[in-house]
Parts: sequence; C-alpha cells; structure tokens
Amino acid sequence: MKQIAKRSLNLVIPILLTGLPLFAAEPLPRKDIATVCIKDTCIQAEVVSAFEEREKGLMFRESLAVDKGMFFIFEEEGLYSFWMKNMLFPLDIIWLGLNKKIVDIKENVPPCSESCEILNPGNKAKYVLEVNAGFTRRNKIKVGELVRF
Repeated sequence: MKQIAKRSLNLVIPILLTGLPLFAAEPLPRKDIATVCIKDTCIQAEVVSAFEEREKGLMFRESLAVDKGMFFIFEEEGLYSFWMKNMLFPLDIIWLGLNKKIVDIKENVPPCSESCEILNPGNKAKYVLEVNAGFTRRNKIKVGELVRF
C-alpha cells in the first residue's frame, strides 16, 4: 500500500510543479506602444491614458532609450501642465493639438525633487509626447509640425 501511495505521490508532485508557474506568476502588465513620427523621425512611445498612469509618467525611471518616449492621451483638449518631480533625467516635452500638430515645446527640462516648476503649454492640447532632452533640437522639430501616430 505504501508503494502505491508513494508512486501516486511521485506522479502528482511533478504535475503540480509543472502547473505551479501558471498560478504563481502574475501576468506582466500589457503596455500599449505607439509609433510616433515627426517628419522623418519615428520613436516607439509607451501610451498612457489612464489618470494614474499619466500622473506617474516617467517618474523614478533611470533612463529612456534614444528611440523611445511616453505618449499621453487625454479625453479632451485642454491646458495640461507637466512637471519634472521625481524625474532622474531631463526631457523635451511636446504638446499636440486635436489636429495632431505641435502646439508647444519645452526643451531640455531638468529633473527636480523639491520645488518644481510647473510647465504650462501656450495652447490647448489633446496629446503630449515626452522624449529625451535634445530630441527636438537634434531633429529640428518646431511648433506647427504634423505628428503621425
């Protein structure tokens, strides 16, 4: 009887261990990625549209790859302010209107931790693109240009 129980146990344990990762591992959150192009330059941008995601943005991240960015989508056009609190590297911030044209750009915005400047766009925007500092200058990007995504 002990041998039958032991044999059954030897069969059950590998089955349980094989199935364990299916139950123990949390699925990774799915990140929506958009290809965002301005003139001939395209980047892969993480799309954030939920309030909590927009509020956190790129905070506490150590870096951003040269060909990457973060793309904020708002429900409607408005004057959306940004700041660099808890950022670890400088950014260029690009505001886009409903028509997908650039309405404002803030270049080389430094990170801050305590007293942080609030960055206000000059016009209403529906989308905001954050990229590494120097991106807009390097690619000669100007207000009024059309952005494709």
